[in-house]
Amino acid sequence: MPPHSREMSHRTIITLLLTGICHANPHFQAAKPVLEQHCVSCHNADKTKGGLRLDTHAGFLEGGDDELAYNPNSPRDSHLLKLVKLPHDHDDIMPPKGRPLQPEEIKALEAWLAASAPWPKDTTLVAQKPQPTLAELTAGLKQLVPHPSSIRLETASDFHSVIAYAHYADATKRDVTRQLTFSLADPSIAKIESNKLLPLKDGKTTLTLTLGSHSAQIPVTVSQASTKRPVSFQLDVMPVITAAGCNTGSCHGAARGQDGFQLSLFGFDPKGDYQRMTREFPGRRINLALPEDSLFLTKAAGQVPHTGGKILTPETPGYQTLLEWIKAGAHYDKDDIPHPTSIDIQPREIVTKGAEIDSTFTVTAHYSDGTDRDVTPLSTFTSSNDNALAIDDKTKVATSANRGEAFIMARFHTFTQGSQAIVIPKNDQHQAQANHSGNFIDQHIGAKLNKLRITPSDLCSDEVFLRRVYIDIIGKIPSPEQHAHFLADTAPDKREKLIDHLLAQPEFNDIWVMKWAELLQIRTFNNTVSYKAAILYHTWLREQFAANRPFNLIVKDIISARGGTFSTPQTNFYQVERDNLKLSENVAQVFMGTRLQCAQCHNHPFDQWTMEDYYGFAAFFSEVKRKKAEDPREQIIFDGKGDVKHPVTNQAVAPKFLGGSPPPDDGKKRREHIADWLTAPENPWFAKNVSNIIWEHFLGRGIVHPVDDVRISNPPSNPALLEALSSRFVDYNYDFKKLVRDICNSHAYQRSTHTNLSNVSDHTNFSHAIPRRMRAEVLLDVISQATETPNKFKGLPRGAKAVSIADGNTSTYFLRTFGRSTRQTVCSCEVKLEPNLSQALHLLNGDSTNNRIPQGKVVSKLIDSKASDEELIRQLYLRCLSRPPVAKETQHLLAFFKDVNDPKTRKEIHQDIFWSLLNSKEFIFNH
Repeated sequence: MPPHSREMSHRTIITLLLTGICHANPHFQAAKPVLEQHCVSCHNADKTKGGLRLDTHAGFLEGGDDELAYNPNSPRDSHLLKLVKLPHDHDDIMPPKGRPLQPEEIKALEAWLAASAPWPKDTTLVAQKPQPTLAELTAGLKQLVPHPSSIRLETASDFHSVIAYAHYADATKRDVTRQLTFSLADPSIAKIESNKLLPLKDGKTTLTLTLGSHSAQIPVTVSQASTKRPVSFQLDVMPVITAAGCNTGSCHGAARGQDGFQLSLFGFDPKGDYQRMTREFPGRRINLALPEDSLFLTKAAGQVPHTGGKILTPETPGYQTLLEWIKAGAHYDKDDIPHPTSIDIQPREIVTKGAEIDSTFTVTAHYSDGTDRDVTPLSTFTSSNDNALAIDDKTKVATSANRGEAFIMARFHTFTQGSQAIVIPKNDQHQAQANHSGNFIDQHIGAKLNKLRITPSDLCSDEVFLRRVYIDIIGKIPSPEQHAHFLADTAPDKREKLIDHLLAQPEFNDIWVMKWAELLQIRTFNNTVSYKAAILYHTWLREQFAANRPFNLIVKDIISARGGTFSTPQTNFYQVERDNLKLSENVAQVFMGTRLQCAQCHNHPFDQWTMEDYYGFAAFFSEVKRKKAEDPREQIIFDGKGDVKHPVTNQAVAPKFLGGSPPPDDGKKRREHIADWLTAPENPWFAKNVSNIIWEHFLGRGIVHPVDDVRISNPPSNPALLEALSSRFVDYNYDFKKLVRDICNSHAYQRSTHTNLSNVSDHTNFSHAIPRRMRAEVLLDVISQATETPNKFKGLPRGAKAVSIADGNTSTYFLRTFGRSTRQTVCSCEVKLEPNLSQALHLLNGDSTNNRIPQGKVVSKLIDSKASDEELIRQLYLRCLSRPPVAKETQHLLAFFKDVNDPKTRKEIHQDIFWSLLNSKEFIFNH
């Protein structure tokens, strides 16, 4: 462009400015999204590439360092148009990154410039993400799915946001709400503003959503359209306060409040909050004479100094709700108002392809009177993994980033729900596996891996499987003879037969008695649980497993147990923990995998439990009483009178099942009721929790992990798999062995630890096996087995196994060093499986290997058998690692025997090899 073309007459500038004063016309409206999505990100107040700003009218007219963007004398020759029309491979094409402009977008710019580039006065463009074209959105589109699937609008105050996701052939989903066209069959019933549906009059109609040639319908029902719903303190005001963050622990919900004003944490005490808001400083926080001058509003709007800054502005719906409530007299609600019963977030699962893709959600609250409301603006959103999908709690928009998984959690009132999100690379070339071999477990895992575009590892070798399954099922390693027999077997079902053989061994019961003895905290305790009581309790548990009694009946006996701690050993459950509140927490954590502790003082911030839930559950154990028996070492457990009081109301709380109703009035004791409810097939937690514990033992990680931290904000990595396992467990009449058989026969369990490019970073979806350090008791037993040296523990005969120790307080230096559970708490974290320096030093220098090798005389026996050095090395490898040495290992080790003629030296070398194997990672870990 010639230099003189930068000169514009005053008449031209005035004409352009006058044009900008006018209301936006269709040309500007068509050009605006093109500029915001493709140009403004590089040409704005903070970033003026080429000296050009395109976010303001003045900047647009001024042009860049060398050229004017717009030529008023010949609009079609404007430099802006020239750059966007360049060939796609040209160095100067604009935009330089992302996709080039589509013909329809260039046409929109051209029409706008030809119309003298109208620009509404005081309008500033804001950079937006480029939106895909209709052709891109509809390529591979299988179905357009709206959320919600139906809408009811009750009263004139009601509304509901509408979103829709495109479901594609590759199992991905994309939010296409911004690209939709909305139409109502009867526009007199309701109206649509942006994507918000508002009532007009009573009646029924259908909302149609259209994307290209695809469409979806939502039935709409409107009632009481002429009735304005009064503002409720609990239903409207409290949600605004919570959504604004006023009652969080970092603000007025702190233990001492903030700046002299205190609210209950997350609104667990609405009556107390009302008193503090309306009565603590009469006429200041709430000014009924001049509602707009209420300190509660002026501080929130930043009109007076506020430590929390500006959180609400007068034009926001939240501010208007508070103002309307104050204008109406700032009353507290009557006792008969409806209350929220649940919330629902939609969609419940998304699979996003590519970065910088936006996704929105809707949250609907359901109330006790049968109504519902869109509470998306009043919900608090968080993401479990911002690296994969981050969500802006103000805009409620989630944006994809890197490959991975995230859980989007929405909280409203006392309820929390979540949506699982998967992000995969845009150019991923993964080929989905149509059919997954294996059993039902592999079907569910395979479906999830397909969504993640992960190819699972191959199955492990027979040698690896043999050692793995021996350690996991019976806590032993296979002998060289068992190794040879299994590898020689050519039957296609030999793995299945081996699993069945091991499940029939008594050692299987020993493993699970040990596991539950930890969770039940079986130990001598503070002169309360005597050694005799602990032994009887452990013996009773072992007898239950030996008889293969349904596990729900075992737990039912424990919860409802009454009698002497000697005559009825399961009553010791009530001796280990004598605080009834703590006792109820232990029951929930051990048998439901749920940690209720947070709800003791306030509503749980990351789960659905309230203080009412906590004390209602604790009330089931308030009648537990204890008295001495004739033997001073024995206690009698019985039920007497007792209650728990709510700390806010100081009133006795009636028992109530978690998430359910009160127990029936049928004359049963409270503990009998909770035992029946907890172990019933329809209980939503018990079977899942036990199934998850079993799964974690064999796979090294729970589907919910940690296994005793089940909450909405810590969802299962594969919900369908957990549901399937728990359903099978119930169908099997709570038979441990049958569920273990399913797990061990699955490909998921039998996979190799070797990874591929797609699953190398996967640690949660069971696409490959995870090496696991043997737990302390099993490791000590395996060392004893390999070295042929017996152990001796208090109360047990010589040669007994560490897994058989009854008392949690009976231990050794080795067991403590390697993280044996002390059984002090019910937390799964009591067992430590992480390797550390102390463990390594103990194996290298301690008695566990150094003294046992000569004591067991394994090397001496092999030498006496006239075995060659090569065969002796092979036998040691088979004994420790369940595999023969590879050629390179054999060659390296045989070199140590070169020119060795002294029998003593030869023996010492073999003992050193034995010691090295026992200290190797391959020995210590189950892989």
